[in-house]
Amino acid sequence: MLSALIEPAVGVVAAYLLGSIPSGLLIARARGVDIRKSGSGNIGATNVFRCVGKTWGVITFAADFLKGFLPAWLFPRIVWQAGPAGDPATAGLLFGAAAIAGHNWPIFAGFKGGKGVATGAGILAAVAPAAMAVGLASWVIILALTRYVSVASISAALLIAVFGWFRYRGQGYLLPVFLSLLALLVVWRHRANLRRLLNGTEHGWGKRK
Repeated sequence: MLSALIEPAVGVVAAYLLGSIPSGLLIARARGVDIRKSGSGNIGATNVFRCVGKTWGVITFAADFLKGFLPAWLFPRIVWQAGPAGDPATAGLLFGAAAIAGHNWPIFAGFKGGKGVATGAGILAAVAPAAMAVGLASWVIILALTRYVSVASISAALLIAVFGWFRYRGQGYLLPVFLSLLALLVVWRHRANLRRLLNGTEHGWGKRK
């Protein structure tokens, strides 16, 4: 009984610590840039892309993506193979939630992290690939139409949540609720972007201020 509790607890802690690795901060620092004092001050891939370079932004996105994918896909297979109630998908959501908490509030970076878009995408790739495909397609289309990464990210997160209720509700409410909470987290983490959008000061992709 005790081991059944210890194993998932270890997985949750490991997922949080993995999510807490501040990829963007470390990559930018290696290039001589203090990303928290550059651009928007965010340590996510978009700000690294703008302030450090395209290649480094892509690497940051990939690292943040893996921080969500590995706990959600790999951890249930090596830490808690059966998952709660024999459901590895539920374990993936648990470990994924811990990873995104680490990304947003990283212990290694003063609990000031990114916005969770790339890490959330990694979780979706592991537990809800159809939802990730919908989110990716909508993100690309909305970015092309608006030229705002923040608008594309918020819109994609909300569309994923809506899609989740239609696509996954027959499998139970856990995944749709998770997707809805993830969408709310993305919106909340973009609240400064929303204020800038309302003020007309948000930086558009490929636009000059």
